[in-house]
Amino acid sequence: MKRAIFFTIIFSLLGSVSHGQLNWKMRRWEAMGGIGPSLFFCDIGGFPRTENVLGIRDMSFRQARFNINGNLKYRITREFNVRLSLTYGLLHGTDARGSNEDRAFEVSTSIFEPALIAEYYFLKNSNENSYLFFKGRRGAFKQIINSIDIYAFTGIGGASFKVNGNDALVNYGIESSGFTAVIPVGIGATLLYTPQMNLGLEIGGRYAFSDYLDGYTSQYSKANDVYYFVNFIISYKLRKGRNGLPTLR
Repeated sequence: MKRAIFFTIIFSLLGSVSHGQLNWKMRRWEAMGGIGPSLFFCDIGGFPRTENVLGIRDMSFRQARFNINGNLKYRITREFNVRLSLTYGLLHGTDARGSNEDRAFEVSTSIFEPALIAEYYFLKNSNENSYLFFKGRRGAFKQIINSIDIYAFTGIGGASFKVNGNDALVNYGIESSGFTAVIPVGIGATLLYTPQMNLGLEIGGRYAFSDYLDGYTSQYSKANDVYYFVNFIISYKLRKGRNGLPTLR
């Protein structure tokens, strides 16, 4: 009788673990959306590097605008994902705060950015394999800690941009539109809120292969333009259909 009980417990535990391990494979596809502020580091506005350690003085509410994005993610392994990202954002630069206030340039740039991004999770939550979490039986603080993912990402993308400058900038002469390659790099953290839903925060910089996202470059410029997206994100795990593609059924 004791032996039967022992093997029953063992098989139940193995079944629970197998269920958790297979769960992510049944939902390899994720739909993800994000929204948040954008920050622009260009040749308009800002302080010289000698007066501006790590660019901190260039971060201001006056410069910030917004971005919104959608992503379709595929989980290759539990720790390694790839995603197609589409982002629309506004970037803004002004001489009203910085070392060139008398120049009085101001620019607003709208940007559309498609990108292919790879994610690596160097801290992966343990609750995704938890039978109790999957069944909705979870505690408070400990379960929150066990539900956190932290990842780094990078990839390749492109940015189609349109520049709108004030009179001072337009009279000087600007590049009004264009397209450039960009390299996204960043870090993110998510919380496994339910077995199907994650909530999180992602911070990513984009290095552009152009110095004209603001329509202007200076003889003193030593680097191309850079912009950052900060996103509050929500993702939903999609079921996999018979053909291997995501389905809402």
